[in-house]
Amino acid sequence: MCKYVKNIVKDSISVNGSETPKRASWGSPLEFILACLGYAVGLGNVWRFPYLCYRNGGGAFLIPFFLMIMIIGLPIFYLELYVGQYTALGPLKAFQSISPFFSGVGYCTLMVISMISVYYMIIVAWTLYYTIVSIIGNLEWGTCSNDYNTDFCYSGEYDSRCRENNTGTAADLTYYMRRCMSIEEICIMTGYEPYNDKYCMDGSETVLWYTNATRILASEEYYNQRVLGIGEATWENWGTIQWHLVGCLFACWVVAFLVVIKGVQSAGKVVYFTALFPYVMLTALLIRGVTLEGAGEGILFYLTPRWENLLSARVWGDAASQTFYSFGVACGSLVTLASYNKFTNNCHFDAVFVCVANFLTSIYAGFVIFSVLGFQADKMGVSVDDVAQQGPGLAFVVYPEALLQMPVPQLWCILFFFMLFILGLGSQFAGIEAINTAIVDRWPVLRKRYWMVTAFTCFVCFLLGLPMCFSGGVYLFTLLDWNTASWAILLIGIAEVTAVSWSYGINRALQDLETMNMKFNIVLRIFWKGVWLFAVPFASFAILIFVLVEWTPPSYGNYEFPLFADILGWAIGISTIIFFPLGVIWALYKGYRGMDLFRPTSDWKPAVAPSETEANTYDNLAYL
Repeated sequence: MCKYVKNIVKDSISVNGSETPKRASWGSPLEFILACLGYAVGLGNVWRFPYLCYRNGGGAFLIPFFLMIMIIGLPIFYLELYVGQYTALGPLKAFQSISPFFSGVGYCTLMVISMISVYYMIIVAWTLYYTIVSIIGNLEWGTCSNDYNTDFCYSGEYDSRCRENNTGTAADLTYYMRRCMSIEEICIMTGYEPYNDKYCMDGSETVLWYTNATRILASEEYYNQRVLGIGEATWENWGTIQWHLVGCLFACWVVAFLVVIKGVQSAGKVVYFTALFPYVMLTALLIRGVTLEGAGEGILFYLTPRWENLLSARVWGDAASQTFYSFGVACGSLVTLASYNKFTNNCHFDAVFVCVANFLTSIYAGFVIFSVLGFQADKMGVSVDDVAQQGPGLAFVVYPEALLQMPVPQLWCILFFFMLFILGLGSQFAGIEAINTAIVDRWPVLRKRYWMVTAFTCFVCFLLGLPMCFSGGVYLFTLLDWNTASWAILLIGIAEVTAVSWSYGINRALQDLETMNMKFNIVLRIFWKGVWLFAVPFASFAILIFVLVEWTPPSYGNYEFPLFADILGWAIGISTIIFFPLGVIWALYKGYRGMDLFRPTSDWKPAVAPSETEANTYDNLAYL
């Protein structure tokens, strides 16, 4: 104990004296690129983009999505890398030093990434649970014989048995109401007249036989009742704790702790696996998917352009929201990751590479998803439109049901869920690192006890995630997802760009980039000036208006949340931006007035000594 106290005292003396604990750095530029890639390429590329692409005009959606990347995603991505790399500071100190008026922006990003880290790990826990049961071979989501299954349960496996001897008439059988039932009987039961194996007669018009037939996938009932344990849970009745989710959540945080135990020094080695291995599994799933019956129809459904959709405001709004969602900007994580770079690292190349890779990965994942959805639609005898979903509905309901129809289903289930687990976990490392950096930047003495900081962060986040392990936990998860990674990050993104381009000055920023050996020709200078000064702020503000106009209260399935839950959601969103006005008040309290509010402080300076830069006669080229 005495030895421990002496070490703490020694560290404190080092910090207050001349020896500040040295800041860690990436082992190589490739580690940084892979860390950014692992952070940006996540579950959203797999379960959100393909659905948005199909819903918003197929291949035509790639045009607004690419444009939004160029005028919003890439500029903010690069700006955050520049701020972190130039100062070697986390977002809290970086934005506080660039302009006292924007002192609260860093704290806003910390609030956002903290909330995301808490609820996002719940998704990772779900994927771990599915991975474990797949390895065990307990694929219960394909059966309708469990206690929690309803009469409307539909199983593709059972349906295949019913369809074995079908001949293409109204007498053909399908699985409905827990037995093999003829299309003719279903038509009559749902108020129509029988016609053939695909249609019923509604007067003189034909309608698809399943129009009024309620069918709930067995995988959906498994996800809601077995995994989440929703039961009769509501906001007023939270239900019971689901211990299997608690165990998986704890295991996820233990893995995250072990990966980030030494910060970028340990995480930098793991990213080689977490960033690259998902591509191996995506490729394996794609090769298998395109060989399935009906895969071609699914891919055509995904990519066939509907150019008229480009005239819809919703298409452009979805493209912009997906850009923020996918790239993880305005959360502080990218500033943090870049702060561990060498001063002269070419983060311009890194930003462009990661953004292009993210864009192409989204398209690639769409082929993986829709090839299998086409197969699933063919098996069910419905349109691809009837099985296409996004979010957890795709990852834990539709896709798992389709995997069970493949040969060797256990293998494909293991590959798919393990891929989701790695994608989700890889996206978490940057968030944990951002929280840790905020702590050690505030108390530098803790850099020598970094593992303790990581343990504290992971344990607190684990405790905060426990309410989402109850029967009604998915409602809190939905509320956080609905209000955190939404309109708030748009405002934070606007504030970040305004702080650099308008308050600090676009010319100063470009000069800073030159000191880091990133010199641009006239075309690139015009581009970066244009997007940072005008495109990003105005486009983001336009998207904010669109999001607020199109806003709908949060819900889960058919359950509409009560008013107090909606109010709580708005409070969560406001809590992520409240630090901005508080930061302004703090700056005024500290005596900043007039233009001093918008001038950089003495803490805004290059991360290296002036003699180490090309122009070694200035303390800070930003002041030229």
